[in-house]
Amino acid sequence: MSASRIKLKLLFWICVLPLFTTAQKQYNVLNWKADYSLNTYLVQKMHRQYDKRRADFAVALQSAELMQVYQDSCRTRYLEILGQMPPKTSLEPVITGVIKSDGYRIEKVIYESFPQHHVTANLYIPEGNGKYPAALLFCGHEAESKATESYQETAILFAKNGFVVLVVDPISQGERYQLTDEKGKALTRGGTTEHTLLNESSNLLGYSTPKDELFDNVRSLDYLESRPEVDKNRIGCLGNSGGGMQTAYFWAFDKRVKVAAPCSYIASRERTLELSGPADGCAQIPGEGFARLEMADYLIMAAPKPLLVLAGRYDFIDYNSTLETCSELQLVYKLMNQDDKLSLFTVDDGHGISKLKREAAVSWFRKWLCNDSIQIKEPGNLAIHKQSELNCTKSGQVATDFPNEINLTKRNRQLYSAYNLQQKVELAAPSKLRNQLVKLLRIDTLDKPVTVEQNGDVLIERNTAKKFILRKEDEVPLPLLAVIPDKPRAVVIVLDDRGKGKLADSAGLISSYAEKSTAVILADLRGMGETADRPEFNDPKYSNADYRNLMLALHVGKPLMGQRVTDIRTILDFLATDNRLKQLPVEIKASGKSAIAALHAAALDKRITNLTITGNSLKSYATIIENPVQKDLYAYVVPGALEYYDLPALVRVTGKRVSFL
Repeated sequence: MSASRIKLKLLFWICVLPLFTTAQKQYNVLNWKADYSLNTYLVQKMHRQYDKRRADFAVALQSAELMQVYQDSCRTRYLEILGQMPPKTSLEPVITGVIKSDGYRIEKVIYESFPQHHVTANLYIPEGNGKYPAALLFCGHEAESKATESYQETAILFAKNGFVVLVVDPISQGERYQLTDEKGKALTRGGTTEHTLLNESSNLLGYSTPKDELFDNVRSLDYLESRPEVDKNRIGCLGNSGGGMQTAYFWAFDKRVKVAAPCSYIASRERTLELSGPADGCAQIPGEGFARLEMADYLIMAAPKPLLVLAGRYDFIDYNSTLETCSELQLVYKLMNQDDKLSLFTVDDGHGISKLKREAAVSWFRKWLCNDSIQIKEPGNLAIHKQSELNCTKSGQVATDFPNEINLTKRNRQLYSAYNLQQKVELAAPSKLRNQLVKLLRIDTLDKPVTVEQNGDVLIERNTAKKFILRKEDEVPLPLLAVIPDKPRAVVIVLDDRGKGKLADSAGLISSYAEKSTAVILADLRGMGETADRPEFNDPKYSNADYRNLMLALHVGKPLMGQRVTDIRTILDFLATDNRLKQLPVEIKASGKSAIAALHAAALDKRITNLTITGNSLKSYATIIENPVQKDLYAYVVPGALEYYDLPALVRVTGKRVSFL
């Protein structure tokens, strides 16, 4: 293309883009920065949940007996959001190689956490005989996983000081990528992306990536206990970054561990979600906020067992909230007269398990598992190995070494098929399915009045559209445009993920309905149109454009799908406030995520006389199960839905009122 043509093209866009933006803005209804509204609403709801948690914690601090009640309550709520764990089966362990080094050896181990689902790990064993104390080392999000240099150094330092150490590859890292092609090449940009995409499928089935990691780690401890070199009564766990998160979940769950040292992760969940938003899919279990579980609670559950928190003062993990978390822990340990079993070790560095932190961890484990108070110092020139040397598989991936490997995608497909064969709610009375929908979507059944504020008007194709703001107590304000003829005969609500501004610009849309004396409602369901979140707040690696808000919605126990169903019902309540509209038949015409929200709404609310779903909208949750690498599917997810229904069940319940174009 010539320079002159490039200049003309640039000039065209310079002139046209401002006009396009202005054209879209004229359809805005809310007179504030509406793109913050949904996140602000969710953060406020989270704060109220944790306010209740703070009140409960204050009561627990009144006595050791009340603290025990608090610990038991936290554990009950933790197990509830986790859901039932899979049954244990044979580990089928094999050792695929041994590396001998100075004072220890490394065994390359593979075992099955469930049948045909393989875990790769390196086992560091000191020279000599006898029963040794042991440590489980959980890896952070490095692609090299157990071969990461600092994790090798940590394991070696433990081994040189008399510990058996099992360093475990988590799913989606090291040799355990789950989303791969036939040659074992990862289909995503990295482990954090894979964790998240696996999570959206698993959430539909009542599972989660943290739960899958936790079960792998429980089975890893089972393997460690099976080794003759290990003293089963002297086992601890530690991990860095994402491994620190695994440590917290494991510490709260498995009572066999006696000491722990989470590194570069422990901070206030509430403050982190408010300041930086959610991390990847392995970092939070849906419903934690609803269950009022803070990061400190996972550590409190195991108190007063010896706990060392490792932190970097200049970590991107908020150090102030690390201090706040540790302050709560100190109150608990002091109440139990076990102050000496809790310690915070801070280094003037950043993220990671650096030399000083490693030394502190080994010293802590020696103190409580060996009754030895010597301060450990790390020698120089530790024998670091290449990733290929530490691999347990021949190819470097379990996906290619084991042709019958059941990765989590296959596991989820199997669960989906099993759920379909069950006698579920959808096969029973429609009223039972509707009751279950209300529970799963977490819809408020209180009959709250809608207040209506008119905020000007705008001309669309020679038709005057009134701007309305709909408000309900404790809900996000809902903007809509309404074109109402003098004597309307019907109402159509048109919903589109791109927003009502795009619809208003659709040539002939409004006029085609006006000619039929049909009132037209264009609305932005929360998180869409003028209330859509800003792109800069949503890391593209998570493959979901509204990741921040949808994950926070799951955290507080209000799936975004359920919130959007609430918005549709608010629109129906608005129609009932207008004498011209309240007795008229109501059609909804919707596409994309709006369409699936409308389908749920139609299954619940018979005021919707007809629903027309347009475009390539989701027909079944099987699409998510079968195609986990697709982008922008998480907003469809209702945790645990597939235990009770799939989208075709909603179509059956809705009957002739739903059609597809």
